[in-house]
Amino acid sequence: MLKNYWSVAWRNLWKNKTFSFINIMGLSLGLACSLLIFLWVRDEQSMDAFHANPERRYNLIQRAHAGIHMGIGYSTPGLLAQEMKKSLPEVQYAATYSGWGDHGTFQVNDKVLKEQGDFATEDFFKVFSYPLVEGSAATALNTPVSIALSRKMAVNLFGSVEQAVGKTVRYNDRQEFMVSAVFEDLSAHSSWHFDYLINYYWLLRDYPGILDWNNVAPYTTIVLQPSANPDQFRNRIRHFMDNLNTKQSADYWVELEMQRFDQMYLHGDFVDKQIGGGRIEYVNLFRVVALFILLIACINFMNLTTARSVKRAKEIGIRKVSGALRSSLIGQFIGAAVLLVFIATFFALVLAKVTLPFFDTITRKDMNLPLASVVFWLQLMGIMLLTGVLSGIYPALVLSSFDPVRILKAARMMGGGSQLFRKGLVVFQFTLSMLLITATVLVSRQLEYMQHAHLGFDRDRLVYLPLEGNLVRDYALFKDRALQLPGIAQVTNTSASPVGFDDYWVNEMDWDGKDPHDKIAFLWVSSGYNLVKTMGLELLEGRDFSPGYASDTTDYLVNETAIQFMHYKNPIGKPLTFQGKKGKILGVLKDFHLSSLQNKIYPLVVSYSRPEEGGKILIRTERGKTSEAIAGLSALSSELNPAFPFTYTFTEEAYQQLYKSESMVQELARYFAGLAIAISCMGLLGLVIFTAEQRLKEIGIRKVLGAGTASIFRLLSKEFMSLVGVSILLATPLAWWGLHEWLKGYAYHVSLDWTTFLWSGLLVLLIALATISYQSMRAALVNPVKSLRAE
Repeated sequence: MLKNYWSVAWRNLWKNKTFSFINIMGLSLGLACSLLIFLWVRDEQSMDAFHANPERRYNLIQRAHAGIHMGIGYSTPGLLAQEMKKSLPEVQYAATYSGWGDHGTFQVNDKVLKEQGDFATEDFFKVFSYPLVEGSAATALNTPVSIALSRKMAVNLFGSVEQAVGKTVRYNDRQEFMVSAVFEDLSAHSSWHFDYLINYYWLLRDYPGILDWNNVAPYTTIVLQPSANPDQFRNRIRHFMDNLNTKQSADYWVELEMQRFDQMYLHGDFVDKQIGGGRIEYVNLFRVVALFILLIACINFMNLTTARSVKRAKEIGIRKVSGALRSSLIGQFIGAAVLLVFIATFFALVLAKVTLPFFDTITRKDMNLPLASVVFWLQLMGIMLLTGVLSGIYPALVLSSFDPVRILKAARMMGGGSQLFRKGLVVFQFTLSMLLITATVLVSRQLEYMQHAHLGFDRDRLVYLPLEGNLVRDYALFKDRALQLPGIAQVTNTSASPVGFDDYWVNEMDWDGKDPHDKIAFLWVSSGYNLVKTMGLELLEGRDFSPGYASDTTDYLVNETAIQFMHYKNPIGKPLTFQGKKGKILGVLKDFHLSSLQNKIYPLVVSYSRPEEGGKILIRTERGKTSEAIAGLSALSSELNPAFPFTYTFTEEAYQQLYKSESMVQELARYFAGLAIAISCMGLLGLVIFTAEQRLKEIGIRKVLGAGTASIFRLLSKEFMSLVGVSILLATPLAWWGLHEWLKGYAYHVSLDWTTFLWSGLLVLLIALATISYQSMRAALVNPVKSLRAE
């Protein structure tokens, strides 16, 4: 019997090649797409999963209350880890990690490297499970002049890992560090990336303020004792800062919260001052997309199999007359569906393997099909069986319910209910396709808007390079000579890059008339002379810092939003005290965006920056002469600062990096939406072919009676086009609601107007019409003599 069922299944596949091809291709595309998304989701969820004891490792979060204002983030006082380990017995280990992404220059004899690293306290390798190749977790960062290197960096500087430990390396041409440990190169599944770590307290040399409890910058991560209760500990530390931060009052206080470290990568954003959001939104989004596409592929199978059931009516009748039970018929048809899914899965694996490098390029990952994993194959088998059963259950129930007497009398077997069900499935799959296309259109519009919006400053031809080494001492010489180079228009120094102005927050601001209970947090950046011209800012009142006025070094520039908080009517010359330093407002800058357009514009204060404070050198090049300017700057930097490799960054490139996640979503959404509509149209094509076959005689009679090609075309296409139209009507309000909610995540965004839905709907209609047209015209042009001679 099983052999007979197998033979019948194969015979039906080969007999109906067109429908078999459509079914297999639709399922293959749907499964391949779902498989790729599954790999991406699994990769995202595996970030930071390699650390041992994840249930005991927590990041601390500080929530600061200042009157009606509240700020929240991972930035905490630098002393917090040490104090917690000392005074709370539940804490086994605690580490401070700067997270600044410092780019340091290292020299060993004649070898010079520039790498990215950070600063951490001595418990770092006890808190985290980054594997050490040489050295121990206890001594890796136990002195202020200790440094731990990655394997790659150790080999590049010393030739081998073994030769690195115990040797010294010169950092930024100013400090000798002893290599105390070498750690394995970080994997792609680490959310933190660094090639070296320096003891955090070495920063006291330049930043004594890190010992201030009111100074928040680094991350604090703790590991609880095995016996500690996380929920009880969370409640205990909520007011831990009350006796440590002496600046707390009834109007300003700080609370501590904590989050499992392995959740930070996916849940790293804060919504309404609470932990929530982040990359998990993309993970959930693509889970839904994978489900949509798989549903569309399964709907194709159900539709086409049910539609073709009339061709097997006599076979079913004979089997029933011969004594076949309904359960055996259901098993036969579900088995045939599972067989089809198995064939489709084979092609899906081939498609996934072929397209994975392209998918890796888009997602910026390096993933592999886990073909050697037993768990993967078990999961895949489960998906295949589930898809086969879901795809085949309705056709099996319909086919097995046929009355054998009516079948053998050649009565009509497919009633109105079955046709209505097929129409409902078509509407459902095109509704999903319309949702994906509309979302793709709006995501593209939003990304285009963010990438090309005017930020309030001119980021074109704006270059910055680190203010380091001899350039700190010889900045004035460098600036004078740079301005003489061809292609250089303006030069200034700043404490941060133009896309990093939102990294530093201060709340120690005073002005005339300020409510003493108001603790408004300001963004802060410092700058040398000529900031306005170099960045292309608009000055609404007053002037920029100028070397012609000695008092300018104690004065401040502020933006429009800051003035709104200060309630100054004529702000120029009005007093302003920043971190205890009294000065006055020198100029008011028109508001400009400091980072991603997801964030609103915050109050900003700009103080004067001396070159010895470090930071960045900001350079505006002349139009059409950027390459010439970079070449000149490279030569000048090599002459004045030979110990440091010349590195530079274009502000435009750094700005685009802010939207790399959105760019990935846009590109993937474009492909997935195209895939969804393609699978839907394959199913639509199959139904049109079937309908044309069923109505072949009707078409012949109509043509004999004088019906033209156009009327036949309308006859075959209007029903399907009306179904697509209903899909668009159903999808539009759903898409509007979902996209309206999505746009709430952006402080500045495009408008959600009717044209988005109009163009998306027209696109779906045109694609569907193009799918239907060929087969409809082919049926309309058939010679009626051939149609009527069929029997």
